[in-house]
Amino acid sequence: MLFGLIFLFGCSNGSVEEKKPADSGNQPKEVPQKTENISIRLATTTSCDNSGLLKYILPDFKAKTGIGVDVIAVGTGKALQHGKDGDVDVVLVHAPDAEKQYIEDGWATDRYYVCQNEFVIVGPESDPAKLKEAQSVLDALKRVESSKSEFISRGDNSGTHKMELSIWESAGIKPSGDWYIQAGQGMGAVLMMANEKEAYTLTDTGTYYAMIDKLNLPIAFSGDSLLDNIYSVLRLNPEKHPELKHAEVQKFIAWITSGETRKLIGSFEVNGHLLFKVQE
Repeated sequence: MLFGLIFLFGCSNGSVEEKKPADSGNQPKEVPQKTENISIRLATTTSCDNSGLLKYILPDFKAKTGIGVDVIAVGTGKALQHGKDGDVDVVLVHAPDAEKQYIEDGWATDRYYVCQNEFVIVGPESDPAKLKEAQSVLDALKRVESSKSEFISRGDNSGTHKMELSIWESAGIKPSGDWYIQAGQGMGAVLMMANEKEAYTLTDTGTYYAMIDKLNLPIAFSGDSLLDNIYSVLRLNPEKHPELKHAEVQKFIAWITSGETRKLIGSFEVNGHLLFKVQE
C-alpha cells in the first residue's frame, strides 16, 4: 500500500515535532546482516496482539536478521512503564500525546510512525442511544450519556482508554454511574463483555475485525478524524538503560519502518478486512 515516506518524531527546541527521515541525522539504517541466537523484548499494545498483526509480520524480521522478538502485550501505559523500568528493549504503542511527553521526559530519543487504523464505537443492533444518527463522536458520546446506555470502558490506562477519556473530556462529560462500566481489561476481553451485555464500547478496527466472527456488535459510529489511531515505535534512551539491546533495536526499527514491511502490514487481512493502513 505504501512505498513512500516514514515519519520521524524527535525533540527540537524543547518540543517534539514530526520530521521526515531525510531531516534527521539518526534515521534508521538499512537492515543489516543476520545476528543469530539473539532476541529483543517488545512491549506493545493488546490491540497489536489481539489483531494478529505481530504474528503475521515478525517471522519476516526473524528471517531477515536472525533476531527473535519476545512480545509483551499490555496497555500503552504499562508498555511505556516497561520501557522506563528497562524491562524491554523497544516499545510500540498508540498514544501520541503520551509518547511525546515520554520523549520530552527523556525516556526515549525518537518516535517513528509505523501504521494506523481508526477507533470506532460498536454497540447493539437496537442502537438505543441512536448513535447512527450522531453527527460527530462528541455527539455520539453525549447520546450515550443522556440515554444512560451501558458503555464498557477498558479502564486500563491503555492507548484506547486514553483516547476514550480525551473524547469524554472534549464532550464536557465525566462519565459515571451504573451505565459506565470500567473493565480493567484488554480490547479483546472488553469486546466480548460488550457483546454479552449488549453494550457500547470504543475499539480499534484492527481488533474488531479480527474478532468480528465472534461478535454481534455492529459499528454504531465511525468516521470522525478525532478517532484516527496511529501506532509508533519508540527508540528508548540508551543513557537511561545502556544495558538494553540498542544495536538490535536499531535493526528492528529499520525493518518495521521499511517500505517492504509497510507493504506487509498493509496486506494483513482477517475475515475479509484489511486491518491496518500506512500513510503515503
